[in-house]
Amino acid sequence: MLTSTQYKNLALQSLNSKWGKGAIVTFIYLAVSGALSSFDFIKEGLGSVISLLVGLPLAYGLYCFFLGISRDEPVTNGNLFDGFKDFKRIFLTTLLQNIYTLLWTLLLIVPGIIKSYSYAMTPYVLKDNPELSNNAAIEESMRMMEGKKMKLFLLDLSFIGWAILSVLTLCIGFLFLIPYIYTARAHFYEDAKKEIAEVGAID
Repeated sequence: MLTSTQYKNLALQSLNSKWGKGAIVTFIYLAVSGALSSFDFIKEGLGSVISLLVGLPLAYGLYCFFLGISRDEPVTNGNLFDGFKDFKRIFLTTLLQNIYTLLWTLLLIVPGIIKSYSYAMTPYVLKDNPELSNNAAIEESMRMMEGKKMKLFLLDLSFIGWAILSVLTLCIGFLFLIPYIYTARAHFYEDAKKEIAEVGAID
């Protein structure tokens, strides 16, 4: 596995000349998420259901968009809505992932955080393995993240300075920080997938 600095450098290379695309997709995602949150607040129960039905596939689409960026694939704003093309599989698996994380967090905060990192590769697994869903996809993420959770945590932690600066820019900086983080995480996934494949080849 590479270092956090190396993943971040790979992300910068991938985003070269694509910062604008990343910022636009991030803006659309944040705008829709904000609208869903407002609707949730106004409509209470009904809003919560709608937020889940729209928000979970949308979050998946954001992962897919920046995975495409990391692979130098052609991407468009429409990729943000990829989760709706295979709605049932994406929604139910992502919902399970969030429920499991919540249950572990209710038990104790630290185990909840650890489990969230175990499940972190689930969106990418869903993207690359259309035959997998629900527990099978989550378990594959857990297998991929075995022994790697701290590395991903440290990668996320390395962005804290940029997050503070983004807040100081009235949060405008997040339009560029989110693409940076998501692209770096996508490269982490590619590295983890490669390592798993190599171990399987040796076995």
